[in-house]
Amino acid sequence: FALDKTRPEIISTLKLYAALALFQAGKLSAGAATELAGIDRYSFMAECKKHNIPTINYTPDDLDAELADFRMTS
Repeated sequence: FALDKTRPEIISTLKLYAALALFQAGKLSAGAATELAGIDRYSFMAECKKHNIPTINYTPDDLDAELADFRMTS
């Protein structure tokens, strides 16, 4: 992993992986994770997709409630 990388590249990668892990565990919001990783929100979301980390965490019940609210206001 680190043999062909510079020190700043290693640090950047470690920050990204830490941010991804903390976001996935629910310990950081997406905004806080992007700050930790030192990248923009779009890049962070792309990294989440690349690592199969969901960026929206709705339970089926939450989605049903949201849709019911939407239908009532329409």
